[in-house]
Amino acid sequence: MPSRRQALALLSAAALVRPAQAARPLTYDLTPVAVGDGVWMIEGVRDYFSMENGGAIVNIALVQGDTGIIVVDTGSSLRYGEALKAVVEGLDFRGVSAVVNTHHHPDHFFGNQVFADVPLYALGETISAMQADADAFADNMYRLLGDWMRGTEPVIPRNVLMGGGVVLDGRSFTTLPLAGHTTADLALLDSQTGTLITGDLVFHDRAPTTPHADLAVWQEALGTLEQAQAASILPGHGPLDRTGAALAQTRAYLLWLDDTLRTAAATGLDMVEIMQAPLPAEYAAMGAQPQEFERSVAHLFPGIEREVLPRAN
Repeated sequence: MPSRRQALALLSAAALVRPAQAARPLTYDLTPVAVGDGVWMIEGVRDYFSMENGGAIVNIALVQGDTGIIVVDTGSSLRYGEALKAVVEGLDFRGVSAVVNTHHHPDHFFGNQVFADVPLYALGETISAMQADADAFADNMYRLLGDWMRGTEPVIPRNVLMGGGVVLDGRSFTTLPLAGHTTADLALLDSQTGTLITGDLVFHDRAPTTPHADLAVWQEALGTLEQAQAASILPGHGPLDRTGAALAQTRAYLLWLDDTLRTAAATGLDMVEIMQAPLPAEYAAMGAQPQEFERSVAHLFPGIEREVLPRAN
């Protein structure tokens, strides 16, 4: 199997032999929207990675600090990070003062390369997971996104965040070290506005992803986030939520997913039969469906099947 650089070289060579046509420039159109006093959100598309979206699927939080802007998550590529830097400098000419990564999935930290000269923060377990998985993630991202990824190399934070109160560039947050979506998921509650930046612990109108999920632990994390009583929820994917609907929707979807897979195992269905079943209307309408449900079946069903069905011997 080719490496990410070999894959990109093959893609570039293939482009040379295609019929001449106007090439669409590989640029990101990132629009920051003010969602609180000194807080902006860049909303990603509600799809899976594709050549059409360039991997711009994640929500980015921008928070005003004393000497610049604190960026929470940095996107999928070097190219995305460069576009994000330009957006930040349009809001504050001093640029980025700090970066926080909520977890180790590549759409949340592969833009770090652009911000290597400022402090990069993450949970200690997130840093360990990045170190373990970054190269494999990069290979996969290059295969998925081709030239969008040109020049991208994973840059891993060195500064460890703990739970409790923290001040970043003069701005106060409560850090919530949780897990469930991955082995380590960070949520940040901005003390000034009550904005809860959840990373991928919360999805809104977009199907949750589950490649490293523990559904029971994830439900516990959602309970902790509910107790924060935030003024607004800035989810990892999907629109801002000021009503609590995103938390409730994520909880309900994960409960339905777990119950659906356990019932299927108990009744002897296989993965193909599960994937072919129609989704309930409220979940079929989510972004990235039915593909995200199908991926969740592949991620989760083998383990659930082993739990539900006893060994014959």
